Amino acid sequence: MTSLINTQSDAPWRDRALPVHDRVEALLAAMTLEEKVAQLGSVWLGQDDGGSATESAPMPAVFTASATGDVDDLVRGGIGHLTRVFGTAPVTVAEGVERLRTLQERVVAGNRFGIPAIVHEECLTGFATYGATAYPTPLAWAATFDVALVREMASAIGRDLRAVGVHQGLAPVLDVVRDYRWGRVEETLGEDPYLVGQLGAAYVRGLEEAGIITTLRHFAGYATSRSPRNHAPAGIGPRELADVILPPFEIALRVGGARSVMNSYTDVDGVPAAANAQLLRRLLREEWGFTGTVVADYWAVPFLASMHRIAADEGQAGVLALRAGIDVELPETRGYGVHLVEHVRAGDVEESLVDEAVRRVLRQKVELGLLDGGPVVPVAVDEVDLDSADNRWLARMIAERSVVLLANDRATLPLRLRRRARIAVLGPCADDPLTLMGGYAFTNHVLHRNPERGAGLLIATIRQQVQAEYPQATVHYARGVEVSGGPATGIAEAVRVASLADVALLFVGDGTSGEGCDVPDLRLPGLQGRLVDAVLATDTPTVLVVVSGRSYALGEYADRAAAVVQAFFPGVEGASAVAGVLSGRVNPSGRLPVQVPRLPSVNPSTYLQPLLGAKTDGISALDPTPLFPFGHGLSYSTVRYETLATTDDEAPTTGSVEVRVTVRNSGHRPVDEVVQLYASDPVAQVVRPLVQLVGFARVALEPGQARVVLFDVPTDAFSFTGVDGRRVVEPGRITLSTGPSAGHLPLHTEVWLVGEPVHPGHYRRLTTTHVLRHLDE
Repeated sequence: MTSLINTQSDAPWRDRALPVHDRVEALLAAMTLEEKVAQLGSVWLGQDDGGSATESAPMPAVFTASATGDVDDLVRGGIGHLTRVFGTAPVTVAEGVERLRTLQERVVAGNRFGIPAIVHEECLTGFATYGATAYPTPLAWAATFDVALVREMASAIGRDLRAVGVHQGLAPVLDVVRDYRWGRVEETLGEDPYLVGQLGAAYVRGLEEAGIITTLRHFAGYATSRSPRNHAPAGIGPRELADVILPPFEIALRVGGARSVMNSYTDVDGVPAAANAQLLRRLLREEWGFTGTVVADYWAVPFLASMHRIAADEGQAGVLALRAGIDVELPETRGYGVHLVEHVRAGDVEESLVDEAVRRVLRQKVELGLLDGGPVVPVAVDEVDLDSADNRWLARMIAERSVVLLANDRATLPLRLRRRARIAVLGPCADDPLTLMGGYAFTNHVLHRNPERGAGLLIATIRQQVQAEYPQATVHYARGVEVSGGPATGIAEAVRVASLADVALLFVGDGTSGEGCDVPDLRLPGLQGRLVDAVLATDTPTVLVVVSGRSYALGEYADRAAAVVQAFFPGVEGASAVAGVLSGRVNPSGRLPVQVPRLPSVNPSTYLQPLLGAKTDGISALDPTPLFPFGHGLSYSTVRYETLATTDDEAPTTGSVEVRVTVRNSGHRPVDEVVQLYASDPVAQVVRPLVQLVGFARVALEPGQARVVLFDVPTDAFSFTGVDGRRVVEPGRITLSTGPSAGHLPLHTEVWLVGEPVHPGHYRRLTTTHVLRHLDE
């Protein structure tokens, strides 16, 4: 291997003084068709070289890996990507790095040019590997409404990935939630495209700053599937696609700077995303100007034959994918490779399309330094700590800022208990650390298949943390029921424990969230509803805490509970965060990125509803009004919204609107308030939502303090896809509203957009900026 590299040390593609373009073109010109196609493939190996990766793949009945045989055969001629070297089976940092080094050496030795592979890993809740910090799930990031903190977390994740030789992260998920029954709600950033886009861009910036290629998922329409079943066709039209689904991707590309995009599994109007040239070439590349790589979601290429049935076999599926714009096939080579070479030789697909894709892959390899001749894998990793104190601090901050206090009508929280108080800690999420983790956390995604390795992390349970918050109290515990399945025999014990306590803390939540875990309605899983009913029937004040990856219908319980708290999978520091909110050590500041339904069978969909979608007025017997609206969240202080005003009554359709919001902490505790700015278009050429988020700011307020949030809202924020299919900013009246949630907007004002209708292009402003000022400024 060493001699092979040395003999090419003077090759132009290894000359760092040359422009990236020249290095790529020189290498491309020297490659055979087979060598070029090899750069578009990938290999996923199991724990042993040549083993199957099926054991760690989600939904193994659908996903069947076939990377068997000698590694040298699999990488002969080169390879584009190595798939999840650290994330397939539990390995320590030292074990993983040594294994990666061995694999990269074999990849380099297996091709004439000594080109290493790009290494990618999952990072939806942090680096998905053994012993790495498991951060809160993305839905919890969204509940923070904290752009800066999400960016800081992503930078930390990126540094950990780079420290062990990983180049690309498969995150963030930018699917906009359209139905809470969909299993992957936990992986998203909520139901509002502006919120998803801004937080997604922040995550991208953090990861890219650390030198990691960020991969936007899932482009596009994945979360809009009918029923909503995983992989099902998307039941949307072009306007919903343009105005709701696509904006977060555009924001993350332009504002965040993402260098990779992953296709969606679903089809929109009969065309699978992996075969949709209009989406991947015309829109993404020609209109948006994207120059990075498009990578296939796992097995999306062969799915064109096996599931979508638009190709006769895997080879034809590869042709369709390449023509559409898929550059790299993941997680292994099935439709590309030898099949693609044969189809090019037969004239079924142009070699120029291969060259386009290879250029993009090689460009990223040059940018990553993989052709510079230095060490491909870090040499010294003894000091690498994937669960450092800094990581833990970030995980704790996100968890604390994500917990949402939904209801506290009896002022039960924060709990002020006498020294010898009796606390009943109940429910299946109270003493199980894994219920704090998202489905893509390594503990849940892989380790359940390797229980002998342990969690690899110190994870306190909520029960332990409640006892730590109240060391003088007596804590009695009863599980009651399982998260899903199991008998109801434990309910009686839970009722007995609750009846003898001064206060009952009831922790229920998820066992049916994650990829492929779609549900028919939004009842609490298993027998948890019966447990909640039974405990609430006692005379003991009960705090209901939901630890979950989606919203569940709580209308049957909220009025009877002393308080209600929502924690979206809060990660390794989640127990401390939840217990801190209950005790008052943490003043809750999380806000709902998805609504909480009232009834399990009446899904309120999302808050982005037009008049007829949000009201009944005798039109229907079904009331979709949520129990708690988008943006809702209480604290242990009170914040008064005092004024809302625009600088001018008019603004040009080509300009921006300056909006001033004054808020005051009228309570006695410091508080973080999430100030939300909404817009509505009372008369438009197409049906528009009643209100839509156009800006937000997280504002720290001391007791009695007032601050002014100065929003600069581009008029593009009021644009939409018109009747003719073009985005337009229309002249006319816009109503602006502010308040603590989409359902509670006490202040309103109007601005008139004047001038001609404007059709903003791709380079329109995508972000509402804001500055914070003191009241007297």
